Amino acid sequence: MTYKGYLIDLDGTLYKGKDRIPAGERFIERLQDKGIPYLLVTNNTTRTPEMVQEMLANQFNIVTPLETIYTATMATVDYMNDMARGKTAYVIGETGLKTAIAQAAYTEDVENPAYVVVGLDSKVTYDKLATATLAVQKGAIFIGTNPDLNIPTERGLMPGAGSLVALIEAATRIQPVFIGKPNAIIMNKALEILNIDRKDVLMVGDNYLTDIMAGIQNDIASLLVTTGFTAAEEVPTLPIQPSHVIASLEEWDLE
Repeated sequence: MTYKGYLIDLDGTLYKGKDRIPAGERFIERLQDKGIPYLLVTNNTTRTPEMVQEMLANQFNIVTPLETIYTATMATVDYMNDMARGKTAYVIGETGLKTAIAQAAYTEDVENPAYVVVGLDSKVTYDKLATATLAVQKGAIFIGTNPDLNIPTERGLMPGAGSLVALIEAATRIQPVFIGKPNAIIMNKALEILNIDRKDVLMVGDNYLTDIMAGIQNDIASLLVTTGFTAAEEVPTLPIQPSHVIASLEEWDLE
């Protein structure tokens, strides 16, 4: 089947950690050459879209317009704006997340914020977690930017944003609203931006739990590339099979 638009993961799909995936670079070039619309959809909240664009160009030779980048941070701000519960927030996260929320005119409130937003924070402290816990207990809307329990690094699988969210969930016994893949919130917004019917869109990624389940749970065809998180030997045991499985994006025919 020929797809009219693509939703594409970043780490593990177009590059891996600090390493280039040449087939990923060529895949974006092929989409651009054919004028096929695409959106890079990432659960990473540590970088602004501008930082993502710069990183892709400088480190991985992937040149893409700013409007083709949609992060879990952007989806989080969109959700907060849609909820319209107030303009105060307490945020656990790094530059990308905090900057975006501040630029959307939300002010920090450590006592009674309208929202508690939890993303990846490599410098998280007990005090930050305690402040977030107390605010959620007081009634703040509890948002997890993404459910990723781990992030792959050169050292191995490190705690992801989902691990920090899980701690606060355990402390409050209140379930968070998750924004990032595989959840409908980010996927529906991504489809809205792409402006193509979901039946004509393909979700491309390396992580079965986030990328492929984002497709499965949202009625979008999925393409698993076994260059990252989910290994080829795991595919036969997956509970629901992806629409397509390939070892390299070089194998994918856009026609």
